[in-house]
Amino acid sequence: MTNRAVFLDKDGTLIEDVPYNVNPDLMRLTVGAVEGLRSLHAAGYKLIIISNQSGVARGYFPEEALLAVEERSHQLLAEMGVPLVGFYYCPHHPDGTILKYKINCSCRKPEPGLIFRAAQKHNINLAQSWFIGDILNDVEAGRRAGCKTVLINNGNETEWVLSPLRLPHYIATDLADAAHIISNHRQDVEVLSY
Repeated sequence: MTNRAVFLDKDGTLIEDVPYNVNPDLMRLTVGAVEGLRSLHAAGYKLIIISNQSGVARGYFPEEALLAVEERSHQLLAEMGVPLVGFYYCPHHPDGTILKYKINCSCRKPEPGLIFRAAQKHNINLAQSWFIGDILNDVEAGRRAGCKTVLINNGNETEWVLSPLRLPHYIATDLADAAHIISNHRQDVEVLSY
């Protein structure tokens, strides 16, 4: 079996979306997350969070506040017997108010920089890996990295600006549905095309 991963967007995909939240007490898993994550772990996928955290650049919270968010993410998965292999975030935004973070970078989705960093650190075969997210920037980041993609259509994508890089391989209703899709995927079939 190859060293493969499922990269997960955090807010709206894995954790209920509370805008700019860094309070661990408000972090709740999304519907279908427990079943989906257990299934993906049992199938041999490493689970890695890839998250944009522009609240740092916008001055809403200090970067250090994300340490508690990362710790709580590990704890939530550990409670269900599933290890979280990595937690990667981008604190940047080109329209930020904190000069240090007000940059165009290669780690802010839809750029794939965080995926490449995680893949290198954990020796991940990206062609055998997936990205699950709730907006098309997640899909684009996954495709740019060479992963297959699943869009969770939960209403969080509002723009629907499509291009070949922003078209998901599959669309799911929640993480349990996404895990089912991944488990039943055949390498020689791609359902959606542009």
